Amino acid sequence: MSDAANSNFILPPGTQIVTLVQITSSDGATLYPRGAVGVIVKSPADNSHSYRARLADGFEASLHRREIAVLRHFQRETITNAMAELDLYDFVIYRCVVGSRAYGLEEEGSDTDRRGIYLPPASLHWSLYGVPEQIENHEAQECYWELQKFLILALKANPNVLECLYTPIVETATPLAEELISMRSVFLSKLVYQTYNGYVMSQFKKLEQDISRGSIKWKHAMHLVRLLVSGVTVMKEGYVPVRVEAHRERLLAIRRGEVGWEEINEWRLRLHKEFDAALAQTKLPDRPDYHRANEFLLKARRQVVDYEP
Repeated sequence: MSDAANSNFILPPGTQIVTLVQITSSDGATLYPRGAVGVIVKSPADNSHSYRARLADGFEASLHRREIAVLRHFQRETITNAMAELDLYDFVIYRCVVGSRAYGLEEEGSDTDRRGIYLPPASLHWSLYGVPEQIENHEAQECYWELQKFLILALKANPNVLECLYTPIVETATPLAEELISMRSVFLSKLVYQTYNGYVMSQFKKLEQDISRGSIKWKHAMHLVRLLVSGVTVMKEGYVPVRVEAHRERLLAIRRGEVGWEEINEWRLRLHKEFDAALAQTKLPDRPDYHRANEFLLKARRQVVDYEP
């Protein structure tokens, strides 16, 4: 967690700190420059009062929370901030809309959730700074995975990532992204059965806990059923059905709390049986095509070797 995120936390005595301001004498002379290292010897009751910090030579100073940073946070953020001028969103190669608008389940006021892929230049991968596995803008409801992370999640049959490859609403796609879409079937395998069931079982357990407390989250119940419907289709027909118009009214009724839990659970159990039967008859391979996915990643990496941000 960053130092800024911890700004309301009272730092205990013994915490090593870095000063963010100059320390001056009563006549204004500089005693210690910004960046001096010390240790907290006395903590205040709250952050409206000052800390007592002892510097390396034994001198003690009173400093407010805004005037100090935790040493280990300061060291880490110095490296992170060195690449702050670089906008990683400039390297987005694929942007699509997922969620309720892609499912055909949107209502008035529904959010627009965007997901996608970014491919940073090789020089960033090789640099001290490295690249994050994903970049997010919570206010804009956006999340982009670095290409390698995206491919790994797709190979694991992550439902959210597979839906990115099959959504009908694509806003940005470079030629490289279009190539990935054209080969999206290589990510489908019998692993879908295990992964989707894992998500459903986890969600079902949470719903049971909600029911015991009398506070069921109907939206979660709707997505549990929707995911099972999707999984059955993947097994039977070999593609991910993002839009669910055929079940729209019934799913929306669940989200509005108009369908009893018993009826929802009966539908869930029927879908599980259908899912089991579809697994036994599916033509999908046991595993996705790891070799094809790896060849694509290597090709993409080679394309950005000479790019200089």
